[in-house]
Amino acid sequence: MQPLSPAPIHAPISLLDKTPTLLEVLLRDLPADLLQWKPAADRWSIVEVLGHMVVIEKLYEQRARRIMLEDSPALPKYEPPADAEIEKKSARQHLEEFVPLRRAFVFYLHSVPAAAAERTGQHAELGPLTLSQILHELANHDLGHLRQIAELYRAHAFHPYAGPLQKYSNPKP
Repeated sequence: MQPLSPAPIHAPISLLDKTPTLLEVLLRDLPADLLQWKPAADRWSIVEVLGHMVVIEKLYEQRARRIMLEDSPALPKYEPPADAEIEKKSARQHLEEFVPLRRAFVFYLHSVPAAAAERTGQHAELGPLTLSQILHELANHDLGHLRQIAELYRAHAFHPYAGPLQKYSNPKP
């Protein structure tokens, strides 16, 4: 099977642009107990998901800018932060950090020519990655965590109170 040619970057940029607003609307008035609730010890709370999204935003923004500014740069590997680093901030603080970072990144991406989708960087484990692949993965990552946040919200705030109607849904936070 031949590798696909780089996809246009408009679609992932469009989704990346929507994510801050979706998060702000969804999380606007949620109580702290819901934002900190974990369905199991080995699962993340909404606070932890938001903290992770901040870390990934910084990483992917750095990768994209390096691909644009350098010829085939070495791309930094994901290094997860210590849980304590994520947990010491509130959901509101993570969101207040994420939103301006993402909006600035999207503003930058709107200046990137479509032909730049093919530019590459070198990942130590994955090999060459195109700008298009990075942006598509970041959009995919956003949707995965938006779903995760919605499932956490659903499982804690609504499903337990649905009585016999619970049989019609099965949240998987």
